[in-house]
Amino acid sequence: MVKMERGRVWDYFLGPLAYVVLSVAIYMVFVVAPEEKMMGVVQKIFYFHVSAAWVAFLAFFVVFVGSIMFLIKRDYFWDGISLASAEIGVVFTTIVITTGPIWAKTVWNAWWTWDPKLTTAIIMWFIYLAYVVLRLAAGEEEKTARFAAIFGIIGFLDVPLVFAAGRWWQKTFHPIVFNNPSGGLDPAMKPAFFISLFAFTILYIYLLVKSTRINLMQRELNRLKDMVKEKIYG
Repeated sequence: MVKMERGRVWDYFLGPLAYVVLSVAIYMVFVVAPEEKMMGVVQKIFYFHVSAAWVAFLAFFVVFVGSIMFLIKRDYFWDGISLASAEIGVVFTTIVITTGPIWAKTVWNAWWTWDPKLTTAIIMWFIYLAYVVLRLAAGEEEKTARFAAIFGIIGFLDVPLVFAAGRWWQKTFHPIVFNNPSGGLDPAMKPAFFISLFAFTILYIYLLVKSTRINLMQRELNRLKDMVKEKIYG
């Protein structure tokens, strides 16, 4: 209960902060950041596409850590964090694989190409969608929670592949943003880009705290229901 109360305190702080930084990010992207010469206004998708991808990676890393902690401690607090983070990660991966084709159609005249980065990203989406479906369908059995935790740990192996695909395989349409020998992102675009990353990260933390608290409250409610049923029906 103490953990849930702390989560409520964070709600009051993170909610307004997420609203402010997202508003600043939108202003920076559409007003301050220059328009790319070749791609035009469609390049603005880049800021949200990459930020959503970053949050997806972060979310699935939290699933990885939370799953390990659950297996070690058998504390359902970590199970709640893992489930919440996986749900958020699936949502943001959906944003990635939705905005990607819109950008690709304009730039490369193709809605979808099965290049390594796209292929590993769609596999990642299916892995964590399966994790969420498994965890929600299984109820609160500890055996299934342990299996889901193992699944969450193994599934994380695909995440580094998605990140590194642009560097390991040359046949990818995705540009390398960081440590690109050919120059990478225009310096004038970097403030909007990093503010977008920060804004999406704050949004993720807010959603994680809120969703985890809901998961823990649901588990506590189910526990109380079971206690009442046992008292009534023996």
